Amino acid sequence: MGPRGGGRVSGLRIVHAYGDRITVTEPVTGVELLAYVYRPEAAWEAPKPYIHPMRTLAGDVVTDYRPNDHRWHKGLSLTASHLSGANLWGGNSYVHGEGYLELPERVGSMAHLAFDEVSSDGDRVVIAERLTWHPHGGELWAEERRRIEVHDVEAESGSWALTWTSAVTNRREEPLRFGSPTTAGREMAGYTGLFWRGPRAFQGGRILASDAEGPGLMGGQAPWLAYAGEHDGSDGYATLVFAHAPENDHAGDRGAHPAHWFVRNEPFAGVAPSWAFHDELVLAPGATLTRRYRVVVADGTWEQEEIAKYLRTHPW
Repeated sequence: MGPRGGGRVSGLRIVHAYGDRITVTEPVTGVELLAYVYRPEAAWEAPKPYIHPMRTLAGDVVTDYRPNDHRWHKGLSLTASHLSGANLWGGNSYVHGEGYLELPERVGSMAHLAFDEVSSDGDRVVIAERLTWHPHGGELWAEERRRIEVHDVEAESGSWALTWTSAVTNRREEPLRFGSPTTAGREMAGYTGLFWRGPRAFQGGRILASDAEGPGLMGGQAPWLAYAGEHDGSDGYATLVFAHAPENDHAGDRGAHPAHWFVRNEPFAGVAPSWAFHDELVLAPGATLTRRYRVVVADGTWEQEEIAKYLRTHPW
């Protein structure tokens, strides 16, 4: 990994195919770094906007889309697997003592409402969106303000960064209860919130945190977590770093609901800074849950010291 602070690329380009997607392209190589897709898809898969494909600066894809094991896994997206009895994650619903059941009446959606901003100043792309959250019956349960930024595109280090901010406001007259399969009784399945599904080739990849390594990090707490995998079709590796913004209070030290990492490399590659791994997160009527994350996409394999240096030299 090269020195920090040099080789920054400018001139990021955006193309908006209205009603479908927004693409962001790096101008020197012409690599499409990501597509933000907001058109509705199959109801069974809990329609929601998502990012796919997402690529490294070298052009290698680092997300998966509708894999045959979980058709509702789509790149990088915000999910709510257990939300006051609804499933905004997609597919079968986990019921304690009965396993995963086909319960279409539980499957809801997150709907695109409008964009407040879609812009590029050359160095940074901003996609600011308003969304609504619904159970299967279509009632309004929540409103979300989402902001996705693409920035720090650096040819020398072979990396670029994405910042994802979501502010979700409860519009019901009763609390919204965010849970997960683990809060419903299944061990080590605490996925909910921002979720990345890696490509099939990344199965068995390397999982890193600041002072530990391996799938044993599942359910643990750390300010950042990284996943490195090897590509099919081209030689080489990529590393994705997922980091909490300081205000997330991921450990609950200042009174926020604590976050724990959902991460696995078998039978697939997946990472989520879970909102409700061990315990439900309860959002009162009218209250807003705000979380901000950074995802760094890098060519090659980055070690713990390199990741820590990057995060130090790229402050929030």
